[in-house]
Amino acid sequence: MVNVIVELSKYIMIILMAVYTFSCFSVFAQVYEEDKKWILIRQNVLMFLIQFTAYLVMYLQTEEKKLLFFYLAQVILLIAILVLYRVLYPKVSRLIVNNMCMLLSIGLIMITRLAYTKAVKQFIFAVLGTVIGLVVPVLIRKLKFLKDWGYIYAGTGILALAAVAVLGQLSDGAKLGFTIAGFGVQPSEFIKILFVFYVAASLNRSTSFKNVVITTAVAAAHVLILVISTDLGAALIMFVVYLVMLYVATRNPFYAIAGIGGGSVAAVLGYHLFSHIKVRVSAWQDPFASYSEGGYQVAQSLFAIGTGSWFGMGLYQGLPDSIPVAAEDFIFSAISEEMGLIFALCLILVCVSCYVMFLNIAMAIRNQFYKLIALGLGTCYIFQVFLTIGGVTKFIPSTGVTLPLVSYGGSSMLSTMIMFGIIQGLYILREDEEEIIEKRRERDIRRSEPEGRAPGKKRPGKQQPPKQQPKRQPKKKPAFEEVPQQRVR
Repeated sequence: MVNVIVELSKYIMIILMAVYTFSCFSVFAQVYEEDKKWILIRQNVLMFLIQFTAYLVMYLQTEEKKLLFFYLAQVILLIAILVLYRVLYPKVSRLIVNNMCMLLSIGLIMITRLAYTKAVKQFIFAVLGTVIGLVVPVLIRKLKFLKDWGYIYAGTGILALAAVAVLGQLSDGAKLGFTIAGFGVQPSEFIKILFVFYVAASLNRSTSFKNVVITTAVAAAHVLILVISTDLGAALIMFVVYLVMLYVATRNPFYAIAGIGGGSVAAVLGYHLFSHIKVRVSAWQDPFASYSEGGYQVAQSLFAIGTGSWFGMGLYQGLPDSIPVAAEDFIFSAISEEMGLIFALCLILVCVSCYVMFLNIAMAIRNQFYKLIALGLGTCYIFQVFLTIGGVTKFIPSTGVTLPLVSYGGSSMLSTMIMFGIIQGLYILREDEEEIIEKRRERDIRRSEPEGRAPGKKRPGKQQPPKQQPKRQPKKKPAFEEVPQQRVR
C-alpha cells in the first residue's frame, strides 16, 4: 500500500506544481482584482497540498514522528508569512510572497529528505529571515536617505570581503566565511546587497564619465578581493550585476562592450592562474573522462537527472545521497531525480516569474535610485539561479553557488529573504507613487471646474441617456507608459 501511495504521490505533486506554475503567469493576464485574488488564494492551497503530500510520503517511508512535528512547524511558519505580510503591508505583492513561500517549502522538503538535521537548521534561518524580511519594507519606505550612503555601502563591503580574504576559513579551496557557534557565515551573500545599493547610489548621483570610472574602480575592488579569496561564483555575480546596472543607467553600449571584453580577458587569465578553474572546465567539457579528477560531481548530477526522467523516482526511491553536496550546490539534481524533470522545470519557471515581477517593479517606479536597486537585485537573483542550474546540468562550468531559498545555507537564506523584503518595499513605494499621482490628477480636475458651478455638475443642454455600468470595473491602468498593462499583487 505504501508503494502505491509513493508512486501516486509523485504524479499528484507534479500536477499540483504544474497548476501552481501556470497560475504564476496567468495572473498577469487578469484584469479584475477579484479574479487575481482567487488565483493567488488557489496558489496557497496548491502549495499546502504539495507540502502535505510530500511529508505524508516521507512519514510513511520512515515512520518517524518527528517529521510530523516538523511538518506542522513549517505549516505554521508559512501561514505566518502569508498573514503577516498581508496584514502589515496591505499593498504587498502577494505573488512574490506566494513564490517565496513555495520555493522555501520545496527546499525544506528536499533538505528534510536528504538530512533532517540540516533541515532543522534551515528552518531556524527561515524563521530568522522572516522576522528580518518583515522589517525591511518599512525601512525602505521610511528611510529617505539611503541614496546618500554610497561610500558607506562600498566601504563596508570592501572591508568585510578583505576580512574574509585574510581570516576566512578554507572550504573546497576557497575562503568563503567564518564559523560562529556552529553556523557558517558567508559575508559575500550580504555584500551582494550592499554592492547593489552602492552602484545604484553612485549612478543615481551622476552618470558622467568621471563618476563611471570611479564607480567601476570601486566595483572592481569588490570583484578582485573575491577573486583573491577564490570565491569566483560571487565575483561573477557581482560583475554581471554591475554591467547590467551600468548599461541601464547610462544607455551607453560602449560600456557594455568594454565590460564584456574585460570580463572575457579576466576569464582567460583566471583559467591559467587558478588550478581549480582548470579542473571545473575539464569536468564541464567531459565529466566522464575526468571522473576521478573533478568530474565526479557533475557526472553524478547527470546520472541523477537522467534516472529521474520526466516523472521522477518518488521520494526515498532514488539515490540523491550519492550526489556530492546534494543539499547545497546540487539540490536541483536531487529534486530532478526524485520529483521528476517536469517538477524541476516548473521550479525554474517559478523563479522566472519572480524575476518578471522584479522587472515590473523596476520599470514602474520613477525614482532612479530605487529603479536601479530593483534591477540590480533582480539580476543578482536570476543570474544566481542560472549559475546553479546551469552548473548541475553541464550547461556551464560549475561555480559553487546555491539555489536561492531552495538550497541549504543559512547566509543564502537570510540574504535572499532580505532581498525579497527590499523588493516588497519597492513595490509598496510604487503603489504610493501611483496614489499620489492619482490624487494630484483628481485635484487638478476639481481646480479646472468653472467657478460658480458645483464640481461634477453637468452643463445645461441636451441630456444624454445614462450609460449602463458593467458589473465589475477593471483596475485603473498605471500612470506610467512604460509599465506593463497589468499589475499583479
